[in-house]
Amino acid sequence: MECDVCGRAMWRWPALPTVTHSEIWSCSWCHATTYMGGEWFEVVRPPYLPVEMRWDLAVADGLPADVSHAFGSSGRTLCGIREVGMSPSFDHKWEPGRGDACGACREEVGVIDERWPWAKRGEDARVSVARRL
Repeated sequence: MECDVCGRAMWRWPALPTVTHSEIWSCSWCHATTYMGGEWFEVVRPPYLPVEMRWDLAVADGLPADVSHAFGSSGRTLCGIREVGMSPSFDHKWEPGRGDACGACREEVGVIDERWPWAKRGEDARVSVARRL
């Protein structure tokens, strides 16, 4: 599948189908995500979010407690750490401005954010397609 934000190839997550989606696709370049299938939509493309709202906190037993890392869409932190059982914390966002934020994750967030074209940053810039009844 081609990314609607930057035009690069997306990869499919090895996720089990749920009521909201049957497939999840992510772009490893700009980190745009597309959800396909599910009960209400055929294609859901979440809009651009500012860096303060975009990244989940990475959670894993092997991560140091004194440094917070951003969870990337490829099953590792944005700075490249991979730990067994790592997952995103859906309860807590990773905040790049906090004093304990990983510097390498912070740099990567800036690089990824610059990859989103300004034309794709509006609330309606990415098109979701509803199922026809």
